[in-house]
Amino acid sequence: MNTVNRDLTMERDGTAGYIAHPVRGGRGPGLLIVHHHYGVTGHLKSFACNLAQLGYTTVIPDLYQLLGASEPFNVHTGSELQAKTTDAQFVQVIDRGWRYLLGWSDVDQARVGVVGFCMGGRIGIHFVAATPSVRAFVGYYPSVRDEQPSEHRPRHPCDAAREFKCPSLIYYGAKDHVAPVHIQERLWKSFAENGQQLEWHFFPHAGHGFALADGDCYDPNLASLVWPLSADFLARELQDAAEDRR
Repeated sequence: MNTVNRDLTMERDGTAGYIAHPVRGGRGPGLLIVHHHYGVTGHLKSFACNLAQLGYTTVIPDLYQLLGASEPFNVHTGSELQAKTTDAQFVQVIDRGWRYLLGWSDVDQARVGVVGFCMGGRIGIHFVAATPSVRAFVGYYPSVRDEQPSEHRPRHPCDAAREFKCPSLIYYGAKDHVAPVHIQERLWKSFAENGQQLEWHFFPHAGHGFALADGDCYDPNLASLVWPLSADFLARELQDAAEDRR
């Protein structure tokens, strides 16, 4: 499938980030990626291009630019922004990317999902809970911590997950240093309680960030293993669903 990919700029597009999309005549599914704390990296762009090859118009909003963070961004930008930005503010800028994606003429608004990595998985949970039009969610090791409510994080993701209106696919590892296993179990129960289909994969030897080469725990073999699982889940929820409606 022929695809097009490029950076998104405020001057040209009215938003910041990255887009990869197939060249097609009719409408098709779309995906919004909520990036990890490293930002919109090259590996994440490559991931978006792979999704475009499968037929998804894929947008990665640059949350740091949209929140007005000072450039150049670095490995500490995510932690610094999370310390002074509320979850509600993150959800607002994600929504800007969401509305941009839905505005594409080749996107079927009834077949759009969200994929979140690390920090983006945690914030993505809040966004999906607040956005009933999301039709599928994939969470790669969401950075859900064992923490009490605070001014910037007044609501735990476990509480938000109970309000999902769409199926979810979640990946975690036993060696995740951000979301320990007992928090993963708590989050699993919350997803199970929302009444939607849930696919959950737990890898006993995996660490946090195993699926993208931007972190210390990258495992290329495991990343290759979970890619078809994600592709199959998204096809069932965003592509096959359209066939079922015909």
